[in-house]
Amino acid sequence: MSIENIKEALQSVKYPGFSKSIIDFGFVKDIKLENNNCTILLDITSTAKEVEDELRRTIPNALKSMNLNLTLNFNKPKEEVQKSNSVSGQNIAPQIKKIVMVSSGKGGVGKSTTTVNLAIASAMQGKRVGILDADIYGPNIPRMMGVNGAEVEVIGNKAKPLNAFGVDVMSMGVLMAEGEAVIWRGAMIMKAIQQLIRDILWEELDILFIDMPPGTGDAQLTLAQSVPVSAGINVTTPQHVALDDSRRSLDMFQKLHIPTAGIVENMSGFICPSCNTESDIFGTGTCDDLANEYNTQVLAHLPIEPAIRKGGDAGKPIVYFEPESVSAKRYMMAASKLISMLDNQDKVSNEAIQPTMPAGVSACSTEGQKIKAEHEAKKSGGCGSGCGCH
Repeated sequence: MSIENIKEALQSVKYPGFSKSIIDFGFVKDIKLENNNCTILLDITSTAKEVEDELRRTIPNALKSMNLNLTLNFNKPKEEVQKSNSVSGQNIAPQIKKIVMVSSGKGGVGKSTTTVNLAIASAMQGKRVGILDADIYGPNIPRMMGVNGAEVEVIGNKAKPLNAFGVDVMSMGVLMAEGEAVIWRGAMIMKAIQQLIRDILWEELDILFIDMPPGTGDAQLTLAQSVPVSAGINVTTPQHVALDDSRRSLDMFQKLHIPTAGIVENMSGFICPSCNTESDIFGTGTCDDLANEYNTQVLAHLPIEPAIRKGGDAGKPIVYFEPESVSAKRYMMAASKLISMLDNQDKVSNEAIQPTMPAGVSACSTEGQKIKAEHEAKKSGGCGSGCGCH
């Protein structure tokens, strides 16, 4: 038995929430072996107790056949004192000035393409920008940004984002084997999104664009409760079946108290690559009334342009590689509108959507109902004891 044998066995131990092993991530910092006594030192990136607990279970299982007297020591980040650039509420990424949620009511409307090109356009206008690909089930950002297959570097206790076209990038797509399916329940999605925000070495960014999964579910609520979201962008197509889903997405922004930056209408007309004529094949401008209904603006009408698809597949975003194209100019204008909104925005708060239940307490239980009543009483100015002082 040797240290190399132990390392080989530890290749089977996945870091919780990811598909790579603790060896591949470089989290195993030291292994000491003396007779039958083995001590392993690990540096992990998460402060969450459940991550350490999971590793304390899986590592001994992986080494069970070696019959070692095993000691596991963990170095992990200290719990940070809660700081915030919002008025109140939670913020697990205080070094990021503005967070923009890019959302859609349904898949296949060009949400990731919009995220990539808006982020690069913002960087080209002088902002320090990052992209977090939180679309756990369909992480397409790595391919679109040309970083597919790139290795993630771990510095200290955190993973360093990749960088392309002047934009920092992190995605589940670079932390998983290519083509691997993610079959997770909502609770795992929620934990993964928090880890991607908290346990990544994000620098002081002006704007972090977050490419969300389609729909209005756990991922969106978790993000909004974890950080103050400065703006929400809805991506849609002109068809009314898509606009029906967009209403749900815009209604979600309102319920989560997220300021709406605007709507991006994709597939809005078609530009012929031969004659440069723009034709209305799917309809165009149908989201204008929707924007008025929700008191927001249309950031851009983006046509179907073959260069957008080619650039996305090849990792060559159109706004960077074909800046004189119609679509690139419209992305630049949309980014300018967004930046103007963010620069003139008051600080935002997510206090109103913070969870009020302690871990393990159901909101439907007797204890949960009591806690909820006390919370509502305090919000109304009372003491929460039920004495009627409010």
